[in-house]
Amino acid sequence: MSASAPSPLLALDEAQARLIAGVAPLPAEPLALVDACDRWLAQDVIAGRTQPAADLSAMDGYATRADDQAGPWRVVGESAAGHPWPDALAPGTAVRLSTGALMPPGDGAVLLQENALRDGDLLALAGADGPTPRHIRRKGFDFAAGDTVLAAGTRLSPARIALGLMSGTSGVLVHRHPRLAIIDSGDELAADPAAALPHQIPASNGAMLAAMTAPLAEAVRLGPVPDRLDALINAFEAAAGCDVIVTSGGASVGDHDLVRPALEAWSAQIDFWRIALRPGKPLLVASKGDRHILGLPGNPVSSHVTATLFLLPLLRALAGSRQPFPLPVMLPLADPLPAVGNRTEFFRARRHGSGIAPISERDSSALRALSQADALIRREAGSPPAEKGTPVPVYWLENGGNA
Repeated sequence: MSASAPSPLLALDEAQARLIAGVAPLPAEPLALVDACDRWLAQDVIAGRTQPAADLSAMDGYATRADDQAGPWRVVGESAAGHPWPDALAPGTAVRLSTGALMPPGDGAVLLQENALRDGDLLALAGADGPTPRHIRRKGFDFAAGDTVLAAGTRLSPARIALGLMSGTSGVLVHRHPRLAIIDSGDELAADPAAALPHQIPASNGAMLAAMTAPLAEAVRLGPVPDRLDALINAFEAAAGCDVIVTSGGASVGDHDLVRPALEAWSAQIDFWRIALRPGKPLLVASKGDRHILGLPGNPVSSHVTATLFLLPLLRALAGSRQPFPLPVMLPLADPLPAVGNRTEFFRARRHGSGIAPISERDSSALRALSQADALIRREAGSPPAEKGTPVPVYWLENGGNA
């Protein structure tokens, strides 16, 4: 092969593996747990308390002794949430219970409210179902003091924040979010979408990428940057304090595609360029020192797909995720798909009952079709046509699913 011949296109899976090879999570910092949503834990969260801390009633009703099944009983008090009854029950006595209330000390049972007949302080069975321990939430059934309730590398979701708080934790050690610079490049881009002239298009990719990465990074937008080598180098220099630099546009092979020459002039090291992917073939991955650089295609669908498959996983890995790549689910096709050429292809799609329906529009500039998509369907290079009902791997998009 001659020196000027293009190198073979890199397979998608190999490109993704090379992207995060050697990527280490960013340094950790302490943060209040309530402020740590969408951060990844840098160390385990160990429970400082047992939950429940004592036996609780799971239902409204009455507490009786476990060996006192037939009744009648005399109601001697109440145990409400936050206001426990302190004494063990004597034979023939009961205590009114509300859901979440502590059971009285001793071996107890719960008579459901709908199975009880009360007249003043006298309590009797209203049916065949008597008191049972089945409606007791036992001490420690959720977790016990000393348990690891959240492991390092876990992303803190709202439910996990609640779990951490319930475990007695108020502060956590989390990895710092990456600092991200987003550079729109292209002479055709208009910063004001309402003022775009016929030979221009609104600069929408930068805003799209900023929205996609908002939960994962602290982003700054630069541009639009004109198609000039010096302008791009100046933009890279302005972004030099960031952990990740991502460009949109200018990564292909045209006379005005200057991202690669500008990176080389800026002394960045090109890892790979151009992958066997549709849409998204012109993807570029580079580095300079400890800065990671991605050059995404300018067509908005290509930019979105490559951000989903490369930019978001890179940010997750830097933020501490141990599983940074989206995981597919298998769903049956609601409509057939055509054969695939020599590149792995991702089709825009949307939910359709229990299956997935591909969107017919495949042009990489068609934003309306992208905005209607819940997911991407992955089809391997060389795949034959797929009939309706064929199971296919589906990646949920952040705007419609759980990528």
